[in-house]
Order: sequence, then C-alpha cells, then structure tokens
Amino acid sequence: MTPLLFAGIAVAGGLGAACRLFVDALVRSRIRTRFPVGTLLINVTGSFLLGLVVTAVIGQALPAGWGLVLGTGLLGGYTTFSTASVETVRLMTDRRYGLALGSSVGMLIAGMGAGALGLWLGAIGASALP
Repeated sequence: MTPLLFAGIAVAGGLGAACRLFVDALVRSRIRTRFPVGTLLINVTGSFLLGLVVTAVIGQALPAGWGLVLGTGLLGGYTTFSTASVETVRLMTDRRYGLALGSSVGMLIAGMGAGALGLWLGAIGASALP
C-alpha cells in the first residue's frame, strides 16, 4: 500500500464519519423515537453502497485502490457497528427488549439484504456495459 493510498483511505474514513454524524443528527431532528432509526438507515445504505463498490471492483469498472478508498475508507467510516451495539445495549438497559431485539436482528437482516441488493444491481449494471 502506498502512502498516498493510505492517506486517501484515512481522509475518506474521516469524511464518512462526518457524513454519519450529519445523517444521524438529521434523522434524530425529524424522527423522535427510542429506536435507532438513524443508525439503521446509515448501516443499510452503507451496506447497499458497499455492494455496489465491491461489484464495481470485481468487474474492473473501478480500480482496486478506489475500492479501498470508497469501501474501507468512506463507507467504513460511514457505517457503524459500534454505535449499533451501544444503542442496542441502551435499549436493553431501559428494559425495551423487543426494540433491542428488533434493532439488532433487523439491522443485520436489512444490512445483509441491502448489501446483496447492491451486489445484484452492480452485477446487472456491469453486464449492461459494452
């Protein structure tokens, strides 16, 4: 890995984290609930976009270095397993066991589905290219 690629991944990770904070704050300002809607939205959209990035790299429509910058850096900084875990534990400590279960299992299933959809749509897009 070159120093420039490393720097690109690091900067993209910071941008992804800033985007995550912005999106979460925007969602929290509009939706008042104990359920972590912002984190769910962030992780699902990030999984979808990562599916597209991976497919673009595999299909050689995107250079591997850009895949690292966008996938590992930007989307790695944007998505957040740690926040999802903390929010689920908070729901459990508030004795909101149904919401905690729905949050953890729902986020896993929705994230996997979104990632698969991104891979599928990326493959369709790649096959349509000349």
